Amino acid sequence: MDRIEYLKNIKRIVVKVGTSTITHETGLINYEMMNKVVEQISNLMNRGYEVILVSSGAVGAGLGILKDMKRPMTIPEKQAAASVGQVTLIHLYQKMFLEYSQNISQILLTKSDIEDRERYLNIRNVFFELLKRKVIPIINENDTVTTDEIKVGDNDTLAALVANLIDADLLILLSDIDGLYDSNPNENKNANLIRKVINVNEVMSYAKDSSSLQGTGGMITKLNAGKIANAYGSHMIIANGKTKFVLNRIMDCEEIGTLFVKNKNLVSARRQWIGFNSKVAGTLIIDNGAKKAILNNKSLLPIGIKKIDGIFKRGETVSIVDENENEIARGLSNFDSGSLLKIIGLNSNKIVDILGYKDSNDVVHIDNMMIKE
Repeated sequence: MDRIEYLKNIKRIVVKVGTSTITHETGLINYEMMNKVVEQISNLMNRGYEVILVSSGAVGAGLGILKDMKRPMTIPEKQAAASVGQVTLIHLYQKMFLEYSQNISQILLTKSDIEDRERYLNIRNVFFELLKRKVIPIINENDTVTTDEIKVGDNDTLAALVANLIDADLLILLSDIDGLYDSNPNENKNANLIRKVINVNEVMSYAKDSSSLQGTGGMITKLNAGKIANAYGSHMIIANGKTKFVLNRIMDCEEIGTLFVKNKNLVSARRQWIGFNSKVAGTLIIDNGAKKAILNNKSLLPIGIKKIDGIFKRGETVSIVDENENEIARGLSNFDSGSLLKIIGLNSNKIVDILGYKDSNDVVHIDNMMIKE
């Protein structure tokens, strides 16, 4: 299928701009490249697309101002750099977008904003209101307040989660590489650029981590973002942000970068949130019989559980893994961990005898489960 067939009905686009695209190696802002990105996004808006921008560069911009700071940094140093750099970054975006008569907003997110269902839905509503008013939301992780425990970790993943959050049709990751190669092009001059990927899992072995001084995301993070975006129903394209008119040419369906095609069998928004956004409170280790049942779209019963890790309440998200510790699914538990410990490995008809009550035969119902494989 030609690329035009995949992109012909695109309406809502998330564009992620990497640090290497809009900053120099010194960490200072590359005004020329930043303005080119702004110009192209403004042009897409004028063409009738809805565009959300996820922009890296805050820490890099802060490093350019706080010249005595060098990588690697302590957490307080990184947060200070982000605090200083975010002001510079958003001020420049506002100034540049106004030159093209475009209005922007700023949204700083943390992992906990996405994990909490109520906050997730509130943020989603804010996005839709901004898009309705033709405002360009500019997103970044709130590095000033985040710690390792509440970080998304990289803006590739953040962009994929945002794509899900607002039901985007397309995610574009602009980086310093032309796309996905079958081997490292810096080491192999005969490396081939892959133009289309149908199944991300089949190309994971091609990924190599980035050595960029300023950035945090390598190819592995981009492929993981592709898994998320494709599962949610978004196509994804990895392209070089310094390619001339890259965004306009992508939307003109030129064969630029690598296209990752969205999954054919999409799941509900509720399952998507459970599978990728909700906070995991515990782990259920299951046997091969339960694994086979889940992969055949069946609920998880207590008889198939071998072990429980963690303490969780009824209704919290649990990770379901096989005996080799491969994650099979995530879902909402119908039992708290204490009650579940008493019934694992037993038939469902024993639940009342052991617990004195039975709200459900299933530990995790298939309707409240996101299968990962």
